[in-house]
Amino acid sequence: MTAAQIKGILFDKDGTLLDYDESWLPVNRELARIASQGDPALADHLLLATGMDPVTGHIVPDSLLAAGNTRQIAEGLVAAGSRVDVIELTIKLDALFSHAADFSVPVTDLAAFFRAPPRRGAKRGGACGATGRACRRTAQRFGLAECVSCMAGEASGFGIKPDAGMVLGFCKATGLEPAQAAVVGDNNHDLHMGHNAEAGLKIAVLTGTGSRESLAAASDYCLNDITELEGLLPDLQLA
Repeated sequence: MTAAQIKGILFDKDGTLLDYDESWLPVNRELARIASQGDPALADHLLLATGMDPVTGHIVPDSLLAAGNTRQIAEGLVAAGSRVDVIELTIKLDALFSHAADFSVPVTDLAAFFRAPPRRGAKRGGACGATGRACRRTAQRFGLAECVSCMAGEASGFGIKPDAGMVLGFCKATGLEPAQAAVVGDNNHDLHMGHNAEAGLKIAVLTGTGSRESLAAASDYCLNDITELEGLLPDLQLA
């Protein structure tokens, strides 16, 4: 597959459209506070167990906090020692993640990035590991609702990453074949989702939890951030 054959792009949200460190490190600390019921030592332990160094804030690539969905993170926290019921914790984390959209930091001016009219009828969509509510809230906050054809969360009936469902749902909504779609993400769950759907291109970005080393094997291209898509896919005029 060549870049010239791509007619649509499915973007991951956190770490791709949103800067992961700026947006999520405070949320992760609040997540640990909730799961630990205010016990600082347990909170630090839970962060380490799910992929974040409580001192430096470093996130382990492809860890639960980097790539897990809400339920998976809740289950991981309980397995690591949280005494909160997993269903109750999932509900609390879902509310936290939805609220976090109001404070998230974009990697660029997303409204301007998506506002440019795409050539050749290019389609754009979003896929995230939170609920559809969190995805829609992000789209509304940054003015993307009218620019994005499909916003899918893992509770929206499309399955979970790295399964193919979100890509296939995007393609169904836009009338594209998987080979005509590119998947853009910051971790291997995103890229493996693209592979499992037989997407035309898998494009990694470095604004999240992955590194060139951790993303190289699963990606066709590795970019610093989404603004470099203009050079890779100029005919789509995505920026």
